[in-house]
This record gives sequence, C-alpha cells and structure tokens, in this order.
Amino acid sequence: MTYSSVPPLSLRHWPVIIAACFLLSACGFHPLYGRASLAPEMATIFVEPIAERDGYELRNTLIDALQSDGDAGGKAYRLKITLNESGQGIALQNDATITRYNNRLEAHYTLSDTRGNVLTSGTQTEVSAYNVVQSPYATLTAQQDSSKRAAQEVAQRIQLDLGVWFRQHRK
Repeated sequence: MTYSSVPPLSLRHWPVIIAACFLLSACGFHPLYGRASLAPEMATIFVEPIAERDGYELRNTLIDALQSDGDAGGKAYRLKITLNESGQGIALQNDATITRYNNRLEAHYTLSDTRGNVLTSGTQTEVSAYNVVQSPYATLTAQQDSSKRAAQEVAQRIQLDLGVWFRQHRK
C-alpha cells in the first residue's frame, strides 16, 4: 500500500534540481537568518517601555525575540513604539446586541542610535477577533487573549522588519 501518488525522483531529475539551485543562488537571494546571524545586532536594541497591557505584552515578546535583556545599559539602539488600539463590533443579532468584535492594534516604531538619529521606522497593524458570550468572565478572557495574540504578531513583524534593516545595512 502506498500513501503517496507522487513518483520518486529519478536520476534524470537531479540535474534540473541542481541547476535550479545554482540559478536561485545567482539571483542574489540570501536568507534573512542564514549563515551570518543577526543575533548580535538585534541583542543591542533596547525596547523602551510601552504603556498598557498590550504594550507590556508587545515589549516582552520583542525582548525575547531580539534576545535582549531589557536593560538600557550598553545598548547601541533604542526602539520606541507607540500603540493605537481600537475595537469594532462586527456581528449583530436582531436585537442589536454585538456578538463579535474586531480589535485593531497599530504599532508605529522608530529605531534610533545612541545619539538619537532615526535609522528606520515603520508601522505594523494586526486585527484579531473575539466572540461575546453569556459569561462576562469568558468574554473578558477572550478579549484579553485576542489582544495578546495581536501584540505577539505585531512583535514578530517588527522583529522581521528590523532584521531586514540590519541585513541591508550590515557593514
């Protein structure tokens, strides 16, 4: 009994695969997290404190992702993040009660050096949703979980943006 209908690669396919690998490497493609690690540069970023629960989650996720220690001492870069949060009811019942919300988290970030020169900036936005249920506690928990997921996703995107910037400006 076979589990796949895909035939195995024969020897005649290998030259095509090898040629494709050479062509891909000749086009200038370099993986972001390849041989030369960005960890040393990323660890020198101090993430400034951010207000509110979502800011706390975003900052902690970024500190972990950047492999930083969260301390400003000895850091070569500062990352300042401003958050804008909003919620919108998207599912209504016949009696006009809202049963589902979308939370929108927008983070504007600025990376600067120790002298205050802005090196790069950008904005990342994430929308997460939660349902309103009969239990107020369950609804609150769902809302907080939705906000946490959005903050974690924004943190991952900011980390990726910073990784691209460091890769492009590597000396």
